[in-house]
Amino acid sequence: MERLLDLLSIRNRLEPKLLASLALVAGLLLLFGKLAEDVFDQDSHAFDRAILLALRNNSDLSQSVGPPWLINSVRDMTSLGGFTIITLVTVLSVLYLVAAGKYRNAALIALAMSLGAAAETGLKLLFSRARPDVVPHLVEVQTMSFPSGHAMMSAITYLTLGAMLARSQPNWRLRAFVFGCGVFLTLLIGISRIFLGVHWPTDVMAGWTVGSAWALIVWLIADYLNKNRRSQAPEE
Repeated sequence: MERLLDLLSIRNRLEPKLLASLALVAGLLLLFGKLAEDVFDQDSHAFDRAILLALRNNSDLSQSVGPPWLINSVRDMTSLGGFTIITLVTVLSVLYLVAAGKYRNAALIALAMSLGAAAETGLKLLFSRARPDVVPHLVEVQTMSFPSGHAMMSAITYLTLGAMLARSQPNWRLRAFVFGCGVFLTLLIGISRIFLGVHWPTDVMAGWTVGSAWALIVWLIADYLNKNRRSQAPEE
């Protein structure tokens, strides 16, 4: 009986938001596992190939669909998920949090981004999937293909920062807008990698799933730290 009361007490302390978030993390990781399995078995090759070919001119695969100015715009978009921009955004965010006196959040962001970059490199080495050879690449690439580093790191960076910034907004419209901007940038960067022919679509989908799961875990930790800090603050 005492054990049952303890279990009920633990259950009551678990917020529905936490349970839903953990379920979402599990779902994202399962989806990543499914994508990885399909890549190993080459079940997704026909799908990947069809998408890449659909984005190119049938008479000249080195030319993308759309107006001539589009390719330069896409190259600009994809740079938002590159190492330089991601690092700059992270450093500026950490410095802002330090200046605001939010040292725990600053340390969490710095650690999350650093470990995320290490995990992205490790996953690429683990799967060692070659870059697409169906169409010519429209930007230079050097690393392996799965998962997409741009998609993964943009999800970790922009979704994490979007969620944290959204918390400080006074109403749900502003919170939705701020977080929506993070989602929009993440989607835009991932799609740009496919458009440029440097990633298979499943690379980008895998990057999105594991990056989103990572960002959600970071947000849960930040939420716990902030609540714990408020509970320990002395009453005036």
